[in-house]
Amino acid sequence: MATNGGFPAFLAGVRVLDLTQFEAGPSCTEALAWLGAEVVKVENPQGGEAGRSLLGRQSGPSQNQDSWYFLLFNANKKSVTVNLKSERGLALVKNMAKRADVMVENFAPGAIERLGLGYDVVHAVNPSIVYAQVKGFGTGGPYENNLAFDMIAQATGGVMSITGEPDGPPLKPGATLGDTGTGMLLAISILAALYRRRDTGQGERIEIAMQDAMLQYIRVALSNQATYGVAAQRNGSKVISGFAVPSGIYPCKPGGPNDYLYVYTSRTNPVHWQRLLEVIGRKDMIGDPRFDTAAARRQTRGDARARRRRRARRRHLRHDGADRGRRLQAARNHADDGAPDRRPVQDAGLAGAFRRSDAGRQAVAAAWTTHK
Repeated sequence: MATNGGFPAFLAGVRVLDLTQFEAGPSCTEALAWLGAEVVKVENPQGGEAGRSLLGRQSGPSQNQDSWYFLLFNANKKSVTVNLKSERGLALVKNMAKRADVMVENFAPGAIERLGLGYDVVHAVNPSIVYAQVKGFGTGGPYENNLAFDMIAQATGGVMSITGEPDGPPLKPGATLGDTGTGMLLAISILAALYRRRDTGQGERIEIAMQDAMLQYIRVALSNQATYGVAAQRNGSKVISGFAVPSGIYPCKPGGPNDYLYVYTSRTNPVHWQRLLEVIGRKDMIGDPRFDTAAARRQTRGDARARRRRRARRRHLRHDGADRGRRLQAARNHADDGAPDRRPVQDAGLAGAFRRSDAGRQAVAAAWTTHK
């Protein structure tokens, strides 16, 4: 696989035993590999990890080689093939675990235990190991034995419920937040466990459920829900709160499938609105009380939106405003929404109350649960 590409070897000397597959687990171990860890991926002797052929193998001169899907999540790793269902293979992996700093797995619930490589077994072999797992739903919750994929995590974790048009159905974002989003959180947790181990010498068991991980990506929606007492609504391409007016996606010339401009004007900085008016040639609207504040624009946004769309359609994506040195603050918004089914989240120990000493308010906070 690819070499390290010049990244500083922050994790040089750290050995990672990688028993992951597809995306949620491999994205985590690949991040550790990019940071300099020695990652050894254990694969099935019969064709290797299933991701090697997922979405089709490469065509042309590279035909029958590993899929791009596999390569993009497994760079910088070493690979070995081991039959985990044989006594010899199991003994080999236990020996690798004895010398590893980290072990990561994301098999279906109960599978790693049936293979004879559960936490208790591995901890007995290596008490200082950081044993990290991705599961679909939290251990101890009502869905702990259910399988999960990226789209299931996003659906049950609340991400889809806040994505889409206000009058339309929920949508799945294009980004794989359920898979890679969970993998990145697991990588961060592993780094924290390794940091603590420097002083204590103790290993750790870390489990992150994909459903729980989605709460990290919808916190703005949760804050809206806590503030107004109702679930956050879908708001299309605009910010979830609806207070930044205007914000949204507008079509531009030449009218291709991706010829759109995202406009965002912060309600905390009136200069953004003035810059936008200058760029689109509407200086005459500067100071107009109907549009001068975010609150006023929110009341009259229907008329303003129609005007912006007409002007955007007449302008090329490479807008001459850039040539004039004008800058608009642009950002891509991913929506957030009301809390998912709280019962499994609370059962997993993720949802807890905290009290602000200054105002005596309560809100919901998310905190990782570790298992020793």
